[in-house]
Amino acid sequence: MKSKILLIKPNIYLIILILTSLKIFFSTTISIAENFDIKNIEISKKFDINFQKTDVLNEGFKIAYQNLISNITKSDDQNELKNFNLSNIKTTINSFSIKEEKFIDNIYYVNLDVSFSKKKIFSLLEQKNIFPSLPKKKKVMFIPILVDEEKNDLILFSENEFYKNWISENDTKDLIEYVLPNEDLEDINLIRERYSELENYNFEEIINKYSLDSYIISLFYKNSEKIRVLSKINLNNRLVLDNQVYKNFNSQKELKTIIRETKIKFNDLWKKENQVNTSIKLPLIISVDLNENKKIKIFENIIENLDLVSNFYISKIDNIKVYYTLTYNGTPKAFISNIEDAGYQLDFSKKIWDFK
Repeated sequence: MKSKILLIKPNIYLIILILTSLKIFFSTTISIAENFDIKNIEISKKFDINFQKTDVLNEGFKIAYQNLISNITKSDDQNELKNFNLSNIKTTINSFSIKEEKFIDNIYYVNLDVSFSKKKIFSLLEQKNIFPSLPKKKKVMFIPILVDEEKNDLILFSENEFYKNWISENDTKDLIEYVLPNEDLEDINLIRERYSELENYNFEEIINKYSLDSYIISLFYKNSEKIRVLSKINLNNRLVLDNQVYKNFNSQKELKTIIRETKIKFNDLWKKENQVNTSIKLPLIISVDLNENKKIKIFENIIENLDLVSNFYISKIDNIKVYYTLTYNGTPKAFISNIEDAGYQLDFSKKIWDFK
């Protein structure tokens, strides 16, 4: 009996040593991808006899929630979520931190960061049958061209009201960062030469100068009554055509409205490209060689940074492999693509996939 105990103890110590060196524990859940972080919420309130700090924080929670909803849902879904009451908002908050607070002239100012539970936010949206989007920023080449239909003329670059005002009308909640072309005489001549074929021209010569893989080309056709906007949109190696019609603007305010509504449309298209179907809960078991410490760390780092992985944990360890069980909110093909994008391969010839 004593000899059996002596044989078992070294194995236990070996497993503990392996787990300690690899920093692996059973029922591990991801931490990096579990929150939506909304930063730098600024609130101010007059400091008087009725002042309550909790009122200021509550206002900050509401603003942070609205910013989050604006980032992860399309505009036509947001009205249904705007009136979510404060007590329900608080149930989705994992943590918050006050970065700065100060009093100036009897006004209290505070800068707040709020972390929302991704799982609880996804659950809320799923109950309302709304698919969220991953809040990914995107840098896009944007070429606005104003066409005066009555004069049969092009209005380009600094003479173009849309070109001049597009960047100044940025919203901090926009996910798309626009890069406008420089006023290059060669480009101006090139566009003018293509006047009769603008809708079919791909603008490749101009786009290639800026080394961006995504672009939007918007043709603003103007007459005395209306503006028709034809946009050729390539945000994810997939071309989308979009048509919008607005009443012609007679003031700076009306111009800004057209720009704002057009940008909302572009943001919605980008959000659609990054939608998460939370109703898909694909269970996967992935094995990694136990003796390859570096590969285990690489695999965990990849999984922790995949937004579509809702959780993962180590379900088994034997003398050859570490086995991870994970839930993926997407298709097997998309998961395989995620791994390949990171520079690695999966052997999926068997029921349990092997990370290579």
